Amino acid sequence: MKKFIGLVGTNSDHSTNRMLLQFMQKHFVHQAEIELVEIKDIPLFNKPENTQLPETVQDIAKKIEEADGVIISTPEYDHAVPASLINALNWLSYGIFPFVDKPVMTTGASYGTLGSSRAQMHLRQILDAPELKARVMPSSEFLLSHSLQAFDENTILIDQEQTKKIEGLFEDFLIFVDITNQLKNAHAINKKEAENFSWENI
Repeated sequence: MKKFIGLVGTNSDHSTNRMLLQFMQKHFVHQAEIELVEIKDIPLFNKPENTQLPETVQDIAKKIEEADGVIISTPEYDHAVPASLINALNWLSYGIFPFVDKPVMTTGASYGTLGSSRAQMHLRQILDAPELKARVMPSSEFLLSHSLQAFDENTILIDQEQTKKIEGLFEDFLIFVDITNQLKNAHAINKKEAENFSWENI
């Protein structure tokens, strides 16, 4: 059975993106183990003089390294991902590179109609950065609109069509992970390039 990290892409205490990942964790329990990981305790990014990373960041990086893939659920603020998620990814690409060649599935929930579509596009751009180099499943975003009304009291998706869609995307992600794991011939070089990359030298 595959093990995934469900990265809660917000520091909000009451987030429908967390609820979406909780639903996935329960709904796909027989297909994969999904561990929810919070980013709300990560400090504001500031390059440490001694390059010592916060323990929270080290723990999350280790979990991502050991996982078969990552599912990131993000809200949308001002057509972009939240500052807290950018902050987490800044830390997770500073001296450590757990996302290099890591399969990633993006999801998102929003109170409005668009379901974080622009935020997910933004997230894909970030994950493609030279210091991250994640392998994001293409053409697969799950957009949960009107998310305040989307779940019942047991955090189960009410809309059966939405449930079928996320089931299909999750099946695709399982296949994508298997395919991606075969595309590791340049992994060592990719990781070395991420480690050696510096915007100062461009």
